[in-house]
Parts: sequence; C-alpha cells; structure tokens
Amino acid sequence: MKHKLTIQKTSAIAVAFISLFFSYAKAQVSNLRPYDKSGINVFEAPKDSNTVFDKLKVQFGAGFTQSFQGLKHKNAAGGLYKITPGFNTANANLFMDVQLADGIRLNLTSYLSSRHHNETWVKGGYIQFDKLPFKGEFWKDIMSITTIKIGHMEINYGDQHFRRSDGGQTLYNPFIENYILDAFTTEIGGEVMVRKGPLSGLLGISNGMIKGNIDSLIATPQDPNVNKSPAVYAKGTFDKQLNNHLRLRLSASIYSNTSSGGQTLYGGDRTGSNYFMVLEKLGATTTTNAFSGRFNPGFSKKVNAVQLNAFVKCHGLEVFATYENAQGRSKTETDVRGAEQIAVDGVYRFGASEDFFIGAKYNVVTAELANVPAVTGATPAPAIIYTDDVKVNRIAFAAGWFMTKNILLKGEYVIQKYKDFPTTDYRNAGKFRGYVIQAVVGF
Repeated sequence: MKHKLTIQKTSAIAVAFISLFFSYAKAQVSNLRPYDKSGINVFEAPKDSNTVFDKLKVQFGAGFTQSFQGLKHKNAAGGLYKITPGFNTANANLFMDVQLADGIRLNLTSYLSSRHHNETWVKGGYIQFDKLPFKGEFWKDIMSITTIKIGHMEINYGDQHFRRSDGGQTLYNPFIENYILDAFTTEIGGEVMVRKGPLSGLLGISNGMIKGNIDSLIATPQDPNVNKSPAVYAKGTFDKQLNNHLRLRLSASIYSNTSSGGQTLYGGDRTGSNYFMVLEKLGATTTTNAFSGRFNPGFSKKVNAVQLNAFVKCHGLEVFATYENAQGRSKTETDVRGAEQIAVDGVYRFGASEDFFIGAKYNVVTAELANVPAVTGATPAPAIIYTDDVKVNRIAFAAGWFMTKNILLKGEYVIQKYKDFPTTDYRNAGKFRGYVIQAVVGF
C-alpha cells in the first residue's frame, strides 16, 4: 500500500511538472538571443526597453546534435588511436530562461550530454538587467543604453564565441568545429555594456578561473606569487546595417589575468571537440582526451590576449575574420610565450529564406611551445626549454540545409596539418582529413 502511494505521489509530481513545463514553454522572454535559425549572426543579445512586464515567465529551449564522422589521421611516429567511420556521442543542451521582472531575466544552461561529460551538469547561469527596479528618470535614462550581466557565465571576449558550437547547440556554426585556438570559458563575474546607435562598449571583471576557488596558490621555484588576481576584459564594437543589403560589424577585445589559480581562456570548453579522437595517442579515451584537433597554449597562470573581428554580410554572402594574439605562461615558467591566430571564413546562404548554405574556412595558429623536463626534486629547478614556433593550419569546406528554422543538416570536409613540432612530440608531421555530418535541432 505504501509502495502504491509512493507511485501515485511520484506520478502526480511528474504530471504537475509536465503541466508546468507546457504552460510556460511558449512564454516569451525579452532580450534573448533565439536558439533557432533566427539567432544566427546575432552577437550580443538584443536590447528592448519597451517590453511591458505582466507576470513571471519561464521559457525552455534545447539544442541537440548527432554526428557521423569519417576522419583519418597519421603522424611521423605512429602510435595513434585507431579510428574508423561511425557515430559520435550525441550532444544535448537544455536552456531555461526566466523573465523575473520588468527588464530583468535569468538564464540557466545545462549540458544534458557531451563528449567530455556524458552525465547532466550545469554550464552556468546569469542574471541580466536591462532595467533596474529604481524610480526616476535618471535610472531610466541610464538603463535605456546599459545592460548588466552578473553570474557564472560565458564571458564576452571576442566575437568568435557567438559563432562556435557549444555542446548540443551547434546551429549557429555553419562549420562542424570551432577554431583551433578556441577562446571560450565560463567565469564568475560581471559585465556592463553600453550601447548607443551602432557603437557599444563593454567592461567586465571575473575571478579568472572556470569555477569558484578559495584555495591559496602554491608557490613554485619559477613563480613565488601565491596571490590570485581577477581577470579584466573589455570590448568595443561598431555594428551597423549600412543599407538594405549590407551590414558591417567590427570589434576589438582585450583580456588580462596576471595571476590565476587555473586560467582556462583557451581550455574552458567543458563539452569537447566535434572531431573525435583525431591526433590522439593509442590508449586515449573519448572523455579524457576531449579536445582533439584544438591547440591549448597552456597559459594557466598568466595571459594577456587581444582579439580583432570583422563581419560583413551583403545579400547572402557573409565573411567573418579573426586576428588574435596572446601572451602567457604557466606557473612553472619564468618567461611568457606567444600564440597567434588568423581565421577567415566565407559563407553563402541562398534560397527563398536562405535555407541553404555553402562555406569555406581557413584557420592557422602559430605558437611557441614550452617543454618542462621531467626532473623530480632537482635543485635548482630544471630550466624551461622553448621550441621554435609550431604551426597548425586547417582548411574546411561546409554545406548545410535548414529543413525548418529548428532543424539543420550540415556536413564538412576538413584537412588539418601540424608543422614544425619536435620529433619527440607525437604531433610531429601530424595530419587528419575527412568528413563529418551533423543533424542539429535548436529551439
């Protein structure tokens, strides 16, 4: 009897939750970037100060991606993970957006399934203020051009993170994978953005780490500094629809963190690459070696980075270009190293509603490697050996079809090469090529 009552209670809770979900699922939350096709080429979330608030609203969205991969790889020394054509782990995201009050909304994003973590876990969340609950023309005038975001969130450094794949949400990206040097991370902090006509400026500050951390840093022979420093970043943008057919957007971003306990600007993606197990060693695992095809320079203690972006759309043709330069080091280094990235892609969208597209992308990274000899207890500490610059370049060709604004089928053929790596590095003379096909749903 007790078991029967438990089942009845569980069923009642489930029915109540489902009813609540469907009652709120179609509620409209303001100042939100759409998760479907209409969110493409939307960068910062739109700002609408005229929306009238009547009650609390909850809106759910999701992104689902299933990939089929046919990639081949090789290097000079051999010993690579054995790969054959097949389906990759399906990725899924869940979005919950809440209109809490007039001009105030909340976002919570969860990864339901990803390559790096198959279980459900939270990416992050934030609260966004486009209005403040204060009376008076002074506050109204300020917030008419100002947006404030606070939380554990994807930081707004550069423009490329608006066009990347993020777990199951791959609909914004006309290609399969993100940049080789993937500037993306979630940190705890706040941003203030001011917009006036085509111009906008943003200033942000965060804890400079992918998660909360109250631990004292540990001194090393190379770096005695045990004090954590916040990360500071800023962005300036010009974005204007010049006429009915031509749009131009230019942006410049900087990011600086002088002493971090775990800086992850180039390693903050907790979902994983969309190229599974390419250029990975024999014995690697899908979850542990989750970032195949990317390059992380290892700036875990200190980093200063600049990213410049240009976006042009004329009729159905889009061109997006990125230049990035970063300097940094780990806690076992004394001198900073550099990394430089150039990327440009062209996408042509056609059809009555631009439901079809073709595209090509070139991406190259040049960086200085650091090699720390594995000497335990050495006195003095072992010296850092720096290699000459290494280079990773990628050429990709893509095509896609939006069956509806929520359903996308896309494919890509990619060639990626690793040049000038030391002969002792398994990436020496590395190369992979082949195709990946993805079925995507976003709403």
